[in-house]
Amino acid sequence: MLSFSVIIPARYAATRLPGKPLRDIAGKPLIQRTYECAMESQAERVVVATDDAGIARVVESFNGVVCMTRSDHPTGTDRLAEAAEQLGLDDEQIIVNLQGDEPCVPGRLINQVAECLANSPQAALATLCLPFVRREEIDDPNVVKVVLDHEGYALYFSRAPIPFRRDDDDADDPIYRSQMRRHVGLYAYRVSYLADFVTRAPSPLERVEKLEQLRALWYGHRIAVANAGSLPGPGVDTLADLEEVIQFFEHQPR
Repeated sequence: MLSFSVIIPARYAATRLPGKPLRDIAGKPLIQRTYECAMESQAERVVVATDDAGIARVVESFNGVVCMTRSDHPTGTDRLAEAAEQLGLDDEQIIVNLQGDEPCVPGRLINQVAECLANSPQAALATLCLPFVRREEIDDPNVVKVVLDHEGYALYFSRAPIPFRRDDDDADDPIYRSQMRRHVGLYAYRVSYLADFVTRAPSPLERVEKLEQLRALWYGHRIAVANAGSLPGPGVDTLADLEEVIQFFEHQPR
């Protein structure tokens, strides 16, 4: 049976929505909703990595597991790496990075990304993708796109529409449509690679696109990408997103 852990990086001082992990989502804080998603997976352990005592208290109040980390981490991935070190995880252990603002990710997708990495020994990390659901997402810079090679490894990620169709006379061309993929921001790493990744300087492409996964490609590492088996629900970046997620949970069967 596949062995993996889920670590949920969570910080209080989010730029666009401060205090986000503690925001109420239909009667439960956001971090609890996310934790419960992870618990629906087959992970051996689920841990919240945070630097905030308030978040830690809330997680402990619903019997979740907390790892306290430094407050100076530039990214959630750096926080993840410190937590993995503190937990003493084996170098070959697979970790799934579930962002603390993703309370609607099905457990089966968490399993899938871990399985994708386990089945891809040449890959440094793994992630997921989907066909586009709405045409307007193609031009939305907040929706990240990915193109793949013939083996299912990432060639590039971008906020711009990729691949770009030079001849725009047939935007519904099946070949063109088949190559367009929306990235699902769920990642699996082996502990040894995660420790290496955070020691490397951010790449120029990463700085331009503000996409951390481009660091792996810049340094020549492969990213395995699987077609997601189901649609993830909405994440929370803004107040509008928060309201959408509240509505999502309020309409779930009780």
